Amino acid sequence: MLKIKELINHVAHTCLNVLITGETGVGKEVVAQNLYAESTRSSKNFVKINCAALPETLLESELYGYEKGAFTGAHRKRPGKFQTADKGVLFLDEIGDMPLALQSKMLHVLQSGEFSPLGSDQDFKTDVWVIAATNHDLEKSMKRKQFREDLFYRLNIIKIDIPPLRERKEDIPPLIEYYFRIYKSEYPDSQGSKPDPDTLAKLCEYPWPGNVRQLQNCIKKQMVMNSWKKIFQELPQDHPPELIPEVPSSRPRNEASEINVHEELSDERVSIISQFVDLSTSSEKLFEDISLKKIKKLASDRVEREVITFVLEKVGWNRSKASKILKISYKTLLYKMNEFKVSPPVK
Repeated sequence: MLKIKELINHVAHTCLNVLITGETGVGKEVVAQNLYAESTRSSKNFVKINCAALPETLLESELYGYEKGAFTGAHRKRPGKFQTADKGVLFLDEIGDMPLALQSKMLHVLQSGEFSPLGSDQDFKTDVWVIAATNHDLEKSMKRKQFREDLFYRLNIIKIDIPPLRERKEDIPPLIEYYFRIYKSEYPDSQGSKPDPDTLAKLCEYPWPGNVRQLQNCIKKQMVMNSWKKIFQELPQDHPPELIPEVPSSRPRNEASEINVHEELSDERVSIISQFVDLSTSSEKLFEDISLKKIKKLASDRVEREVITFVLEKVGWNRSKASKILKISYKTLLYKMNEFKVSPPVK
């Protein structure tokens, strides 16, 4: 971590694009904030956008802004993050989840320093320092054609990789000391006590799959509950994959490609999985490409599309009524209709 701090001090004044990598909860945004604070841009805006939290159409309008009338529901002109962050820092969190179509446009902005808001034929100049972060292995994503190589090399001028907390256990005691001091001022009436030596040893041995964020939450809980024993009982025991000992397989590894998926799955499972995965491909290719996160997104999108279509049909395609029934804003409904290509039947 001292090396990372040293690297921050070296890089901050250069404003070269930085890619911060590491597991969820290790403190990627904290590093980005430190880069910003040490830079000559610290008096300007620090603008953050989470690339995984927004659907493609909404993410595009958030990044580049839009003109009045650019799409249904665009009742006024709105600047995007690139415009808001001009002369400052734009922090692209979860860049590995940015859709491929937007990656191409992002690359153009990084190369030319120009962007065009939705609905506008005018180009605008922007001067932003881009700091990106991801918990994905982008090199693997590139091999799977899920992330553009040219964008990766444009972002990866300076790389800061933050190790997980389990690999820097010597940081746990000072972190506990630091957060107790911080939260004591936030919860002045708290009776929460710091860990005794035995408890501290246990805290240092726990692998912290949620990293520093998980440790923070435990200390907050201790401030309220004042019971390390109960906190230990509630700690998840799901360790990261690399900490789980490998169970010897009865099947030799080199026979992976010969597995017959259909023989090993029930008919019901085949029916469900085949909706999202091509089971006709070789098992080796299947296991390489399969992604639970991707399947979860596909399943979620399919359910959302069916529910939205069902409600719209029931209310005669009255979008105002549908948005109230679905408990979402009218604008969000329009975005989702566009994203899922939901439209009334042609008469």
